[in-house]
This record gives sequence, structure tokens and C-alpha cells, in this order.
Amino acid sequence: MQSMYFTEEHQLFRESLRDFLSKEVIPHINKWESEGSIERFIWKKFGEMGYFGLAIDESYGGLGLDIFYTVIFLEELQKVNSGGFAAAMWAHAYLAMVHLNKNASHGQKVAYLTPSVHGEKIGCLGVTEPFGGSDVAGMRTTAIKNGDGYVINGSKTFITNGVHGDYCILAAKTDPDAGNKGISLFIVDLNSKGISANKLDKLGWRASDTAELAFDNVKVPAANLMGGEGNGFGLIMQAFALERLVMGINAHARAEYALDYAMQYMSERETFGKPINQYQVLRHKLVDGHASMELCKQYNYGVAYKMDRGEYVVKEATISKLKSTEMADKVAYDCLQFLGGYGYMEEYPMARMFRDSRLGPIGGGTSEILKEIIAKIIIDKKEYRAPKA
Repeated sequence: MQSMYFTEEHQLFRESLRDFLSKEVIPHINKWESEGSIERFIWKKFGEMGYFGLAIDESYGGLGLDIFYTVIFLEELQKVNSGGFAAAMWAHAYLAMVHLNKNASHGQKVAYLTPSVHGEKIGCLGVTEPFGGSDVAGMRTTAIKNGDGYVINGSKTFITNGVHGDYCILAAKTDPDAGNKGISLFIVDLNSKGISANKLDKLGWRASDTAELAFDNVKVPAANLMGGEGNGFGLIMQAFALERLVMGINAHARAEYALDYAMQYMSERETFGKPINQYQVLRHKLVDGHASMELCKQYNYGVAYKMDRGEYVVKEATISKLKSTEMADKVAYDCLQFLGGYGYMEEYPMARMFRDSRLGPIGGGTSEILKEIIAKIIIDKKEYRAPKA
């Protein structure tokens, strides 16, 4: 691979990961999709291979590698054709674990980050609420100080890994009257008394467990407060940059996989004595999709490069998620159409990909919300930075 971003070592990692997924994951995907649950053993295998620790410091069991190993990890996960499985893996590694890695104390990292790297604990991120959606500042879940701990009440929804996870990085209001300055982050063990999880029935991402979590007088020790009281909003906003870039990368990789599959199918499918890839109307539509995918992919690589250098990329990452997910949604639609009636059949991969891709412009902030965030950045000159230490 000739690239300004990927080295020979990156390419060797990609080949090794691709081989691992082919042997250890793909044979189980249809079962996990059908059952709506991912067996626990695969988390341990990912941990043993170091895949959850790509961006984690070696002192906590990680590998401390650059961001393009993460890019490869995300791209190859899309090729197993299960948005749900991919989401379960990256939500653990790049939603829950990112907060632990950046914001947790040493003791918290030892207790939660290291076992997460090893696949022994599964994490989730609890921000979205049933009545709030993308309105983080308007959350209603509270964490009220009580003695040497906090008592949490409220609910979260659309939480990937919320049913079978072990802990949740939970956002709650420690000062309900302080708006976004009253939000704090906690590490909450999901087996704590007072927590109930309701598994949601989804259009796509069938393999992953997505939950609505309810917290009824849940006691959390003060030692599980992360980043200090009142700093949660800034920490969440800054972490959203990585989440949105992750979803942008997922989208361009998903679109690339769909286009590759469609091109192979079109080269073999014949009508009126010639392959359908020889019909101009289809060729040009496929070219449009390929061009859009390449533009998003190269843009996403550029954002990843800036992020790896420590640059402030909230605007760029938000654009990545906005444009890439909308592009992938259209590519999935068009590629299903290329297959005709077979695209509508479950035995072909496009039906599942079409369903899974539809979540792209919704999850992690809808396209409409992202446009308003970008407007605030470029028009109102607003910044979304984490609080200074």
C-alpha cells in the first residue's frame, strides 16, 4: 500500500487483523446477528491480540500505537458485514475506554482500563437520554452527593453494550441547577443494585446489544467520580470528536466494501448477453459512489493525521461524520439497487448493510444536530474544548 499515512508495519497489521477476523469472527456473525448477542469469548480473543489496546499506554496493558492502527482496525471491522458487531467492539474501545484513558485516575485505570484492554471487562458510554437526544446539557439523570458517595437516579437510552456490559461511563448532573457546568462523569458498575437494562429491538445493528438503562437510587462510591465535579460536559464534548471521526471512518469503509461487492456482482451478472457493468447508466452511478467514497476516505485520513498530532479537530471530525455517513447511506442504497431483487434477499450482504448503514446519519448526533454544531463553530466562533487541568 503506497500511502503517506500507512507504513509497511501498518500493512502487516492490516493483513494480520484481516486473517484474524476471517478465522475468528466471520464464521460466527450470522449466529450473532440472529441471536442478537455476541458471545463473550470473542472479547477475550480481541484482548489477547491487543486490539483493544492499540491506543492505550503500555503501562496499562496497551500498545501505544499511532492512530492509523485504529483506522485499520475500524476499516477491517466493517468488512465482516455486521454493523452491530463492529459497533460493540468500537464502542467499548473508542467510547468507554477513551474516557478511562484520558480522564481516569491511576487507580481507576488499574481497576477498569487494564481489564478492558484484556477483554475481561466490557464498557459502554451513557450520555443519551430518552427525553434529551443530542441535548447533553438538558440531561435529567442526577448524581447527588450522599456521605462518601453519590446516589444516581435517571435513565439512559441507545446504549451500545448496555445489556451485557460490565461498566458504564455515565454522565449525570451533580448540580442540577448549573446547566452544563453541573455535569460530571462516573464509572458505574452495571451489576450495581438499582440498575435495570431493557434490550431495544432495532432495525439494524442486530448483533449488538443496545439498551435503555434505568438507575433507581444507585449508590456509587466517590472514588468512581472521573475528572472532578462539574467537568463532565467539556470532557464529553471533546471526546465526541473521536466518536464522530470513528463513525466517519466506519462509513467510508462500509461504502468501500459495498462498492467492491457490487462491482464483483455486476461483473458476473449478465442481461441481454453482457455483464451489467457494461451499461453506462450503472457504470456512471457506481463511479459517482466511488468518487464520493474516495473523497470522504482521504478527508478522514487527513483528520486522523491532525488528531494524532494533538490538533483541535472538533469541526473537522464533525464534518467527517456528517458527510461520510450520508455518503455511505446513499452508496448502500445504490449498491442494493445494482443487485436488483437479489439485493433485497437476506442471503446477500446488501440487505443487512442497507439496514446497518441507516444508523450512520442518526447515531452519535443526527445530521441535523451536526450541521448546527458546525454552524456554531464557523459562524458563532464557538469552541468545544475540555476544561483545562
